[in-house]
Amino acid sequence: MSRLIKWEKEGAIGIITINSPATLNALNTQVLAQLDECIDEVEKEESIGVLILTGEGKAFVAGADIKEMLPLDAKQGEKLGANGSRIFRRLETLPMPVIAAINGFALGGGNELAMACDIRIASEKAKFGQPEVGLGITPGFAGTQRLPRLIGPAAAKELIYTGKIIGAQEAKELGLVNRVVAPEELMDVAKGLAEDILKNSWNAVALSKKAINDGLQLDIESAMDLEAKIFGECFLSPDQKEGMSAFVEKRSAKFNHSRRKA
Repeated sequence: MSRLIKWEKEGAIGIITINSPATLNALNTQVLAQLDECIDEVEKEESIGVLILTGEGKAFVAGADIKEMLPLDAKQGEKLGANGSRIFRRLETLPMPVIAAINGFALGGGNELAMACDIRIASEKAKFGQPEVGLGITPGFAGTQRLPRLIGPAAAKELIYTGKIIGAQEAKELGLVNRVVAPEELMDVAKGLAEDILKNSWNAVALSKKAINDGLQLDIESAMDLEAKIFGECFLSPDQKEGMSAFVEKRSAKFNHSRRKA
């Protein structure tokens, strides 16, 4: 089976590349299965503190495979949507931060994949959208759920109802992406951000991610209770003692950089 997902490590940074440029990295069954397998490998790798996700060629991911979807019936369509959503949720709930380095088209399933990441950095050439209604379908990999949470219901409804494709700067103005950079700077910026994150306690970063993601699903009182509990867990880690001791002693902290599940 050809490898449509490329997985490599640069120190404590893991890099996943969707590697099917001939199809603009379309999310067919094979690509999704290999992404699922790659997440298995990432979960086992304790030396990875930050993950970067990008695409090969002109696209990040230009969408799902339309030819593959065309003959599906309702049950098969539901199964496809549930499987894609499950895989993206696995990515979203990894303990380490995941940075999407969006090099080109991020349409349909591609935009949904980017939204499952923690931070999105876009090339000036990137394009975003949920154009599914023009195909007679809805977004199926949690686009109707994540997009309103990211940019608000009104803006999300406009994008989904019209199927409009927007540029990187408009995506930034909407809050869909964090930064827009020159194409040749994209990976350097993503890696630089990863290095900034890696300077800190991996355990504290993982716990912060958990507090944010889980807290967003709760009412504010319950979310504050969750934060207090997670804050308390920090004091079980050697990183808390080291970080605070370093601050008091006016030196750089020397954290044990090995990923621990939060």
